[in-house]
Amino acid sequence: MKSTLFPSLILCASVFAAPSQKAVRERVGGELPSLLKLYQHLHANPEISFQEKETAKTLAAELEKIGFEVSTGIGGHGVVGVLKNGEGPTVLVRTDLDALPVKEATGLAFASKRTTTDDLGKTVPTMHACGHDVHMACWTGTARVLAHFKKEWSGTLVFIGQPAEERGAGAKAMLEDGLFKKFPVPDYCLALHVSNDQPVGTLGFTSGFALANVDSVDITVRGVGGHGSQPQSAKDPIVLAAQIVLALQTIVSREVHPLNPAVVTVGSIHGGTKHNIIPDEVHLQLTLRSYSDEVRAKLIAAIRRIVKGQAVAAGLPEAKHPLVKVKDEFIPAAYNDPKLVTRINGVFKSWLGEGALIERKPTMGGEDFGRYGRTTHNIPIFMFRLGAVSPVAVKRAQALGQPLPSLHSTQFAPDTACLKTGVTAMTAAVLELVGKK
Repeated sequence: MKSTLFPSLILCASVFAAPSQKAVRERVGGELPSLLKLYQHLHANPEISFQEKETAKTLAAELEKIGFEVSTGIGGHGVVGVLKNGEGPTVLVRTDLDALPVKEATGLAFASKRTTTDDLGKTVPTMHACGHDVHMACWTGTARVLAHFKKEWSGTLVFIGQPAEERGAGAKAMLEDGLFKKFPVPDYCLALHVSNDQPVGTLGFTSGFALANVDSVDITVRGVGGHGSQPQSAKDPIVLAAQIVLALQTIVSREVHPLNPAVVTVGSIHGGTKHNIIPDEVHLQLTLRSYSDEVRAKLIAAIRRIVKGQAVAAGLPEAKHPLVKVKDEFIPAAYNDPKLVTRINGVFKSWLGEGALIERKPTMGGEDFGRYGRTTHNIPIFMFRLGAVSPVAVKRAQALGQPLPSLHSTQFAPDTACLKTGVTAMTAAVLELVGKK
């Protein structure tokens, strides 16, 4: 992703008198050796979505040692740690717990060799290919440092370990299980995410919409099967499916305002068993991306209309019209509160230098962290990006014109030097938001 340095920053961050930046940096440095061991353990023992039992135990134990009041089993294997430290704002810091069904090919000494059984009963490899192991190590380090300096700030910390981010279901599960009812409601929510295209020592940010609404849609195109040599005796769902796929391409190009981002992608099409058989059904799987709720509703409505219209044009009776199912896997867009972004960016500039900040364009990827800002509480949220690639590797890739291993790649291996930046940045952000003693 192309990035540009943020040209100007409005300094809203207060000057930290206590704890001093020097004291915090020294404390972070002291934690790094054990955090590296924790990271390597988590990396070598990944668990996929809804199976994060041991990962949750590890993080819960870390918080308990620090002095947090810990609850487990929230929304599945979710972990919630609360540290009350007098009057002041409540700040939530989230990490994700789950890994991916990917076979690691990094060659690291601590590379994952684990397999597991997925929801379909298949044996699959597992790997932290999206950096959640880095997130957990930074989260733990931040909790340790903040607890160490608790005499010098006031407020409440709510540290959550969220399951099933990769399935877009963990935040919803934790909220439905009473996250904001059983535990203090935060005034702010923070998270970080590694970046595969930023050098270590940099932080990326996007103000406003940063990540998209994500919907999954299944379409069952029905027809009347028959012999391939006698198409006049059948109603071919393969031809109808092909017409639907092409017609869907007009939604974004002709129905959505050109300045409103939207994506309609048909990612899967399956139908038929043999050359000379016209099948009864064809199955399509779509992913929809948008930012605004209005555009999202327009995409879904247009799909239903187009599918029905194509069926009518093909002469199918209503009983044979395609079935459209919007799956219950909706991930809302993540909207970084602009005021909070500006305020925290001022802190990042103070702590890391203006050159460390990189403004990133919004993407059409999804992240269920956005749900924490979509409740009736209207909580300001901010997820920032953590550079996780060695500067040497970035320069080499740029010189050769080659892409760096992407997130979810079998080759993705973060530079562990990013742990220092991640813990320092998140600690600084939280210290800005809590009360000062």
